[in-house]
Amino acid sequence: MKIGILTSGGDCPGLNAVIRGFCKFVLNQVEDAELIGITDGYYGLINNETRILKKEDFSGILNVGGTILGTSRQPYKLMKSQDRNGVSKLDKMKQTYEKLGLDCLVTVGGAGTHKTAGLLSNEGLNVIGIPKTIDNDIFGTEVTFGFHSAVDIATECIDRVHTTAASHGRTMFVELMGNKVGWLTLYAGIAGGADVILLPEFPYDPEIIAEVITKRQEEGHAFNIIAIAEGAMSIEDSKMKKSERIAMRGGESSSTKALAAYIENRCGVETRIVVPGHLQRGGNPSAYDRILSSEMGSFAGHLVLEKKFGTTVAINDNKVTFNKLSDVAGTLKYIPEHNQMVNIARSMGIVLGDRRNKE
Repeated sequence: MKIGILTSGGDCPGLNAVIRGFCKFVLNQVEDAELIGITDGYYGLINNETRILKKEDFSGILNVGGTILGTSRQPYKLMKSQDRNGVSKLDKMKQTYEKLGLDCLVTVGGAGTHKTAGLLSNEGLNVIGIPKTIDNDIFGTEVTFGFHSAVDIATECIDRVHTTAASHGRTMFVELMGNKVGWLTLYAGIAGGADVILLPEFPYDPEIIAEVITKRQEEGHAFNIIAIAEGAMSIEDSKMKKSERIAMRGGESSSTKALAAYIENRCGVETRIVVPGHLQRGGNPSAYDRILSSEMGSFAGHLVLEKKFGTTVAINDNKVTFNKLSDVAGTLKYIPEHNQMVNIARSMGIVLGDRRNKE
């Protein structure tokens, strides 16, 4: 049996752990298994850049961040675009799969990776996906590996900002990753004790946030912590196209700078913005993610042996299972209005930028 494996999209803690979990399972269960590591994600599949994976490659990588295979982003919308010879990236990936003589391809990645995996599956390739992303936005699974490690990192950032905010009496904006969904900001905001949490799913009213800051001032609070997802936007901004929003903000992709300026002028407080950025992706995986990655990786091995192709690993009801790629690819998991963690945040008085706390 000849199996290819790649990691695609943005990196996150747990990629090496899931590679290890899958490959150790296969090598322990299949006597004649040959594992082909495809380097730099779909780029390696397009250009036939690979290497044989051996047992020694998995030694000492369980707790190491990043990915030993390398990764890259390959836009899904360009997969079918043809070059001057009339050959598309999709064609080249199929050719590499056939040249390598693969019995199966395992793709480890986020939403974009799953869309391309679904495309390859539709073309007749035997594909199995494993969901990773710090955004936790892949449809059909309660959790993705990498998410909890990122929550730990983002929470520590908020914790550290607290002391500076308290010392200087400032209103601190901590802008966390999450362009389309806000799971990371929601969890880290609650864990870090934020006073306001702003998410892409719930457009905010700047005046409501100003009311919160003013009320806290009146109650004697000298500082404020606002956790804001990079994709959060005001109610007015949400009525615009993305290009229009960016143009209105003077080229800024997020609304954080504009909101901080508004709060400073409206409430008479000193504001600062902290952007942890790629720190949220880096470093070693938490113990939770090491276990989850091992569980997902080994279960993907089960799917290979059972020839359940065109699927992706998932966690539902705290059990490892799988979904059809066709049901998952291209669908994001947004935070619903009455999500349990949203209700918990509101019940504790954390403001999400709208009037629903008072309803």
